[in-house]
Amino acid sequence: MLNFQLLPMHWLIFFVVLIGIELATMGLTTVWFAGGALAGLIVNFAGGTGMLQVIVFLIVSFALLIFTRPIATKYINRDRVKTNADELVGEQAVVTEEIDNLKDSGRVILNGMDWKARLPKEAGTQTIPVGTTVTVAAIEGVKVIVKENNK
Repeated sequence: MLNFQLLPMHWLIFFVVLIGIELATMGLTTVWFAGGALAGLIVNFAGGTGMLQVIVFLIVSFALLIFTRPIATKYINRDRVKTNADELVGEQAVVTEEIDNLKDSGRVILNGMDWKARLPKEAGTQTIPVGTTVTVAAIEGVKVIVKENNK
């Protein structure tokens, strides 16, 4: 086995860097490894070898990731605020240019704004003529995916 020694300062710097990344991204990605770095620091203070410190770091990091991330994401995303685009799903729109996925064409007026419109992939070769009222099923980038109201 490799024999190397890590200093407490190594673990502290690693911990601070990981927390800094987490604070900058708020993505719940590095916080689990910061917990592992604290565990490595504790093993260091207890006199464990460098290899044992790294093993404990890895075990604790992945255990935190596997067992606590699903719980944390559930509670953190619970109060997620919908974007303006999310609010458009379910709204009515009027077709101003025939919607035809094969021709890559179609536009609608939605809440007074002009949007590129397409039908869901499962619509196949279906088209929707000008003047038809449709319902927004989804937003994909800068286009709305619509369904005809009577379908």
